[in-house]
Amino acid sequence: MNLDADGANAPISNGPETADRAPRGRFAPGNPGGPGRPKGARHKALLALEAIGAEAAEEVLRRVVEEAKGGDLRAAEILLRRLWPERKGRPIEFELPPMASAADLISALAAVAGAMSQGELTPEEAQAVAGVLEMQRRAIETAELERRIAVLEECAAGLPGARR
Repeated sequence: MNLDADGANAPISNGPETADRAPRGRFAPGNPGGPGRPKGARHKALLALEAIGAEAAEEVLRRVVEEAKGGDLRAAEILLRRLWPERKGRPIEFELPPMASAADLISALAAVAGAMSQGELTPEEAQAVAGVLEMQRRAIETAELERRIAVLEECAAGLPGARR
């Protein structure tokens, strides 16, 4: 057993592997503890599994296509989800009145509701547009409040006894 001056186990020097260690065997400050796995390096088992998968992928795809042609709806669903993914949204066009103040939100929301009732927008699209209008309303209100506060501060600065 190798003991240090305090009676604790002292690290045994194994050459360069332990050269940058503190007295109690811990890594010294600034020592990263070894190089670790190089960036981009992959485990051998994962590489082997990927090689097997790459070899079998074509055969599996052919089998799924055959099953789908034979009427297997689950196989058809797998293929269709890969070939034509579900759409996450689409551009929409319809007339909105200009929004210069928060009060204009009423007519803009009425236009959105009208477009939805006429089938120009789906309920989901109308909800998304209404959300954008709500963000615009908040931005307008914030700018208006900022302007009003600036006017009030200007007025207050001109009052007798006001701090500057």
